[in-house]
Amino acid sequence: MSSRIDKAKADAKEVAVEDFNKAKTMATQAAKSGAYLYPIKGIFYFLSHRTLWKPLLSKLAPTMTLSVGVIAFMFIFAYLPQLAVLVFVNGPLAAFTTILLTLSESSTLITLLSRTFLIQDALVDTFDGVLVARKQTAILSEGRQLKSGNFNDPIAKLGKLIKSPFEKFTPKALIRYVMYLPLNFIPVVGTVIFVLLQGRTRGNSVHTRYFQLKKWTRQQIDEWLKENTAPYTAFGTVATLLELVPVASILFSFTNTVGAALWAADIESNNTQMTEMTTPKSHEAKKAE
Repeated sequence: MSSRIDKAKADAKEVAVEDFNKAKTMATQAAKSGAYLYPIKGIFYFLSHRTLWKPLLSKLAPTMTLSVGVIAFMFIFAYLPQLAVLVFVNGPLAAFTTILLTLSESSTLITLLSRTFLIQDALVDTFDGVLVARKQTAILSEGRQLKSGNFNDPIAKLGKLIKSPFEKFTPKALIRYVMYLPLNFIPVVGTVIFVLLQGRTRGNSVHTRYFQLKKWTRQQIDEWLKENTAPYTAFGTVATLLELVPVASILFSFTNTVGAALWAADIESNNTQMTEMTTPKSHEAKKAE
């Protein structure tokens, strides 16, 4: 009996060490990539380039109304019931963790509704506008007509879309979100893990437009994301935290899009510190043919 217990302890220790080493490797890769900085870069780039404000300003009134309405609804009807449950597992921290949970839920609803009905095209214009501003018109021409004119106004150069833009919020993403919600019942650590998991999901979608412009297949995209899990998770985690900010979540949706476009432009011009990044093998094979 004691030998079984010792074996179980040894196995548990081995698993813990493996998981720790994996987490350490991912953290190192994320730090080297600098991907976590792009959402912050997106904020400063957006604020310093007024021409990129046009898509946001055109959708500001309806999205702000939506954001305020969703957040108010969630705190009126969802906060207290969730607090009553979390207080048993989180104790004094329940008020704080419940606020984070409610904001996360609100952010998810706002993202779902706004991206589906309000800001989809505006986010695409913002992403494409940054590519124009960064002189990446060659790749952009694969998915959009470009007008001749002044580069000082990148949004004005955007013509008709040739390809449909970003993927919409998928039912699978919503199901995955609901599945991970119970993690918030674990004090502090559970909430952190929940945000990281949301960050990974968020990170996997930030370059949907870029992959579309690159004409990559689903297999090539999956290879790229698998190889670069750490950088995309780092970007997605910072982006998720920014979009948890009440009311300002829509603004950060646009600045995160700017950050994603800056990242794509740097990848395209081989101007990144992401030493682990390579072109997907299947893409190379296709080129060789």
